[in-house]
Amino acid sequence: QVQLEESGGGLVQTGGSLTLTCEVSGRTAETVGVGWHRQSPGKEREFVAAIAWPTGTEYYGDSMRGRITISRDSAKNTLNLQMNSLKPEDTAVYYCAASTHRGWGRTGPQYEYNYWGQGTQVTVSS
Repeated sequence: QVQLEESGGGLVQTGGSLTLTCEVSGRTAETVGVGWHRQSPGKEREFVAAIAWPTGTEYYGDSMRGRITISRDSAKNTLNLQMNSLKPEDTAVYYCAASTHRGWGRTGPQYEYNYWGQGTQVTVSS
């Protein structure tokens, strides 16, 4: 089992910044990829960014590319998502997800997650 706990969501004005944090615990030694996804009401879940856990290789989705930075703290087993220049359309529940699949990343960093956190709400006011 891998446990994920997100924090850092909240209300921010357009153009503001937020940093989301995901604490990763449990079978961290078997974790291959950890990423962020988001979902707005009435929309499908969308890939935001991910990191290959052993190597630190970063992957970014198209929706927030250029406005976000994903990073990890290996000592603390945390994953961070720095978000800048936020827009109202960024309003969503942001989920941390982890994969222990050996083949994670081969078909794309947005797939093959087998553990999910509860999510943290990000609301961007106009």
